[in-house]
Amino acid sequence: MGKNMKKMMMAMGIALAGLTSLSHADDYGIVDLEKVVQNSTYLKQQNATLENEIKPQTAQIAQFQKDLAAIKQKGQAAKTPAEREKIAKEFEGKATQLAGVQQQVQATVQTRMQSVNKAFEGNLKRAAEQLRQENKLDVVLNKNSVLAYDAKYDLTDKMIQKVNAIK
Repeated sequence: MGKNMKKMMMAMGIALAGLTSLSHADDYGIVDLEKVVQNSTYLKQQNATLENEIKPQTAQIAQFQKDLAAIKQKGQAAKTPAEREKIAKEFEGKATQLAGVQQQVQATVQTRMQSVNKAFEGNLKRAAEQLRQENKLDVVLNKNSVLAYDAKYDLTDKMIQKVNAIK
């Protein structure tokens, strides 16, 4: 049996084990987390804030890229080796500056995303627990973790409302 087949069999076994334990649950709810994420006002606000925060660096990156293109053209038109060498050093300096700003932006985005994801995960868990208690459910599951379900168990819209109500 190939590695992929073993992994698939293991995944199916885990899924079936999950379904078996679900058969002992009296009531459950299903949430489409993808839809919750897409409709999260918190995530939209955080994304807009981040975009505004890095806007100056993004403009700087665009300018560096234009400068590099212009320097490259200048280098192609250079006639003497000394002129080409001077232009190559200028290009290298700009490229180094560009890389520095790109790394700064990447670090800012990565740090912010980790923070936002951690906070959002907490909000999701809190909202799911509220839904579970309010609806007297045993479990609330992600739609992607379930092979099939009746639409009457879908709590996605309620989950979106709960997540968006958390400040």
